[in-house]
Amino acid sequence: MKPLTTLSLCALTLMFIGAAQAQPVLRINAGEVAARVSPMLYGIMTEEINYSYDGGIYAEQIRNRNFKEDAKDPVHWQLVEERRGTGTMALDTATPFNDVVPASLKLTITRAAGNQRAGVANDGFWGIAVKPVTRYRAMIYAKADAAFKGPLTVAIVSNDGATTHATAQLPRLSAEWKKYELTLITGKAAPSATNRFVISAGSPGTVWFGFVSLFPPTFNNRPNGNRSDIMQLLAAMKPAFLRFPGGNYLEGRTIATRFDWKKTIGDITARPGHMNDSWRYWSSDGMGLLEFLEWCEDLHMEPVLAVYAGYSLRQVRVPFGPDLEPYVQEALEEIEYVTGGPNTKWGARRAKDGHPSPFKLRYVEVGNEDGFDQQEGSYEGRFSQFYKAIKARYPQLQVISTMKTKHPTDVIDEHYYRNSEDFMSFTSHLYDKRPRPGQKVFVGEWATRVGEPTPNMSAALGDAAWMTGMERNSDLVIMSGYAPLFVNVNPGGMQWKTNLIGYDVLSTYGSPAYHAQQMFSAHHGDVVLPIESQNVPTREWQPPAPRPRPGTPPPAIPPPTPPVQKVETLFFNATRDSKTGTIYLKVVNRASAPQPIRVEISGLKSVAAKGQAITLSAGSPDDTNSITEPNKLVPVTKTVDGLGSNFTREFPPYSITVLQMTGK
Repeated sequence: MKPLTTLSLCALTLMFIGAAQAQPVLRINAGEVAARVSPMLYGIMTEEINYSYDGGIYAEQIRNRNFKEDAKDPVHWQLVEERRGTGTMALDTATPFNDVVPASLKLTITRAAGNQRAGVANDGFWGIAVKPVTRYRAMIYAKADAAFKGPLTVAIVSNDGATTHATAQLPRLSAEWKKYELTLITGKAAPSATNRFVISAGSPGTVWFGFVSLFPPTFNNRPNGNRSDIMQLLAAMKPAFLRFPGGNYLEGRTIATRFDWKKTIGDITARPGHMNDSWRYWSSDGMGLLEFLEWCEDLHMEPVLAVYAGYSLRQVRVPFGPDLEPYVQEALEEIEYVTGGPNTKWGARRAKDGHPSPFKLRYVEVGNEDGFDQQEGSYEGRFSQFYKAIKARYPQLQVISTMKTKHPTDVIDEHYYRNSEDFMSFTSHLYDKRPRPGQKVFVGEWATRVGEPTPNMSAALGDAAWMTGMERNSDLVIMSGYAPLFVNVNPGGMQWKTNLIGYDVLSTYGSPAYHAQQMFSAHHGDVVLPIESQNVPTREWQPPAPRPRPGTPPPAIPPPTPPVQKVETLFFNATRDSKTGTIYLKVVNRASAPQPIRVEISGLKSVAAKGQAITLSAGSPDDTNSITEPNKLVPVTKTVDGLGSNFTREFPPYSITVLQMTGK
């Protein structure tokens, strides 16, 4: 063998370096269809976690509005004594407001005259939001004894008492429970959250309050509606569906604390509310079944209705058979409330509640994460009983199971919570390997769990890598929904870290992962195009050792450390709008350096030189948005040139790009 010279060794080294750094190539066949993009692919999932409804999207400002949050103490209410006015405040079980509210708030004013005042104040969900020149609607149920001559002053006041932002008066009260409605209008005040809602009087006597509510303007002016700022963020995502009411919130930790839909409809003052023991705080049930449906209506989404399936999280279950039948009937009645005409019992009840027209419903999910049910065969039997009953009454509905069953299912719900590398190393190609034809999948919960209270750019890159895989395989993955959707960023507001949208009572923002979601949901075609790739770059990653499941003892012999893996740093997919000819190429560059990519498009007569690039990028994977820096990372849209059937384009480090091209 001829010995290697220094020159030949250098040549070999350069060859290896060149091979390692060879430019990636994407070959898109725009003349073929690999799959159809499901029109329901991108939606949203919601449950009452992280103060998602009360203190979140549900616009009610008063916390503990019916005084039921604590049976002994009127939490979130304070006694107000001004200028030596005096009084006492306490729950009064001897004077209940109605059948579902067994107490009232009793204010006894012992000294008040002239400037002396006494009253009660509510601190809201970490404050009462004040915005300039804004109209607020207050509703108060109250009564008074004969000694009280009034009037009552209702006001939004700064916490230090120095500024009254808005005020109104009730001239007199009745000796019987009566509803009072008032309008409070702020002036040219600076936006602030450090405020309280105060009800006070300047004369002695006793006043009872049964229910107190305060709403700012709501999205589409719904009387019991949602916050406009949060709804506008959701509208920009163009979600196809809303999966509700959860999540663990559907099941509760016990049967008594499940989402009992019949207790969430009708007059809000007659809704008892319940302890959301899955996430350990009170739910007013102001966000009830009809409000979920109207939320869908406002954002032009389809409802995906999850029905309670006889299992709660403390391993409490109803055995299938006769014992389960009342819960099956409850689900059938819930479906009738959603879809029934005015000649049906529950359709008529929906009309009475203010919505005569039925809602469109195509998907019903039986339970939630029933794989946690440790009793073998429990879900198999329960799902079968629900499935048969639903199909017998509503054969047109698609029934979703929450785990694999021997019984046929229309769709299976799969959940994935991973770190960024997991999504990139394994999960992004998960559905590429599924056999065809295969079981239709609803990825009902998923997220890259990196960052808190909301995801950082590393999470957004993991999410985007995962979404390229779902979109590429949307012949199987027909629906998907990130979770959790919301988090109140105040201390104590978060029960689960890494959530899509953050807010406090005054402001809201979308995380980098939110912007990735919006980019994917709002920019895709109706057909998937085949792509062949070459020279896809990788990096090395050391997976962590597996950890035991919470509550289980560690293994006697520690598991071996997983081997080092090569993880791709480039992810992509392409779709085309068959009506307009627009091609959407999505590229995720996880690398810390810009990545030039050669793109070759076949199957078309031509591709226009000009197009549009929508790019979300960061200087570091740890970069993120926050309540104080809501727009640090946002997508940038630019017109680009130099496109065509063959072109090279450089994609920034740590970036997600949607490249829109016009083909003929």
